[in-house]
Amino acid sequence: MKQRVREWLRRYLPAELLSVVATLAAAGLVMHATRSGLRAALAGTWAGNAAYFGLLLAQDVRLARQLRHRQGQAYTWRTFGQNLRALAVEFGPAEVLDSFLIRPALMYLLPRWLGHFAAGIFLAKLLADVTFYIPAILSYELSKKRLRNFTDEP
Repeated sequence: MKQRVREWLRRYLPAELLSVVATLAAAGLVMHATRSGLRAALAGTWAGNAAYFGLLLAQDVRLARQLRHRQGQAYTWRTFGQNLRALAVEFGPAEVLDSFLIRPALMYLLPRWLGHFAAGIFLAKLLADVTFYIPAILSYELSKKRLRNFTDEP
């Protein structure tokens, strides 16, 4: 179990840290520009997602390229599609609920309830992450052997 936790931390922690920065920056900028809590919540949600999934996709592509190169195989558009498919299976169900309901709602409500914008956004992100990671990690574990095998083209 320790190995799995380390694997999850190596996989998710860098993306999570980048996502926190993007979330706080985007929510803060949009709140300052528009004075709209709803717009700030949506901007924070989507900026955090873009940073998070962008970094994960880049990491997955790098690993698949390295593996295929060691085997004397090229990284192809088909392999890239396999990378995208693996991410969609890993995060699809968790992401739909997270991005369209849980995270924006928490980012809208918690700053109001706490009376502090940055603290509310940060706490909302942490709480939404709990509901996000449980199904994401389960999907990741279930899909590792089938969707993350880059030794042969699908």
